[in-house]
Amino acid sequence: RHDKINADVAAHRGDCELIFIGDSITQGWEGAGKGIWKERMAPRHAVNLGISGDRTEHVLWRFENGNLEGIAPKAAVVMIGTNNFGHGTNSPEQVLEGVRAVVQRLRERLPGTKILLLGIFPRGDRFNEMRGNLLQVNQALSRLNDGEQVFFADIGAAFVEDDGSISKEIMPDALHLSAEGYQRWADAIEPWLVRLLAN
Repeated sequence: RHDKINADVAAHRGDCELIFIGDSITQGWEGAGKGIWKERMAPRHAVNLGISGDRTEHVLWRFENGNLEGIAPKAAVVMIGTNNFGHGTNSPEQVLEGVRAVVQRLRERLPGTKILLLGIFPRGDRFNEMRGNLLQVNQALSRLNDGEQVFFADIGAAFVEDDGSISKEIMPDALHLSAEGYQRWADAIEPWLVRLLAN
């Protein structure tokens, strides 16, 4: 998958304007989200840099091993960190440190790229401890918003029902998105993309 991404990046060096960075939820734009991607993201010359199972440290490694080589997109959408929680090996403080490092490295490697940092999406069909930890990390991540290069958006509410549950229609396994989930993601970030991709 890493090699495929590097090939995609190489093929779009002349016209890449938007990149999506993340794990399986981002890679899923090529699965359940394929139709919405074709309609909403492909016309914006977007490249998908999502790899299933990735954690923040994997993304940092990829930045140094070809994923950003020769491109200068106008905007990057970043949503990473849930796998650091999901494997139970990182504390909220460590997850925060990892996501902050991803943003910092991205700023260094692509200084002309605007970063849309998304809060880590909610997971679990009902209220649970992990959701609370995610929210605490997202609150701290919001502090990275500088209104110039980094813009923070917590769109998690788009995937949650009125009673706080997550519907199987949106996240069949309470983590990965359905086609409707990707539609909601696209709708939630549309105003940001219009702004960040403007000439």
